[in-house]
Amino acid sequence: MTGLKRIRNILMGLIMMVSSFVMLLFPEDGFIIVAVILTVSLLIYGIRTLIFYFTMARHMVGGRGILYIGVIVIDLGVFSLTVADNPTFFIIIYLLTIHLFAGLIDILRALEAKRIEAPSWKMTFASGVVNIAVAVAALVAGALLRSTDVLVYIYSAGLFYSAVMKIAAAFRKTAVVYIQ
Repeated sequence: MTGLKRIRNILMGLIMMVSSFVMLLFPEDGFIIVAVILTVSLLIYGIRTLIFYFTMARHMVGGRGILYIGVIVIDLGVFSLTVADNPTFFIIIYLLTIHLFAGLIDILRALEAKRIEAPSWKMTFASGVVNIAVAVAALVAGALLRSTDVLVYIYSAGLFYSAVMKIAAAFRKTAVVYIQ
């Protein structure tokens, strides 16, 4: 991981921690702020991916997949923008679904890292399992209790955990392969 990526991971982790604390302090309105941040970040990432596709990836093997990812991420960003003014329960369920999806991606990455015998697969796997557990617990609590405050607290705890893992990953040593 380059120095710039490490700094970006630390900044993203800190932003996630601040978002978690905002949600804890203002459970009624905190998730709307996080939904707006999520919408903007999805739109920026989708536009960046499309720019990468049109400038370089269309000439690469697998470039069409990058186009699809860009379009899907922009669609998710626009969808989250339209959901932002709906009742709070739907917004939190949407955020938890994204959390669940991120956990699944972490588990799949960890299994791939284990297959190539990378040393950091255990931490990534644990992070994915915790993300999925938080999302499932919040979905069950939301279905049984119908309390948005409980959902906000569970999601906030999961977001804080993800932020800590992102910062820890920034300080982890990465293997460098030298070709002589």
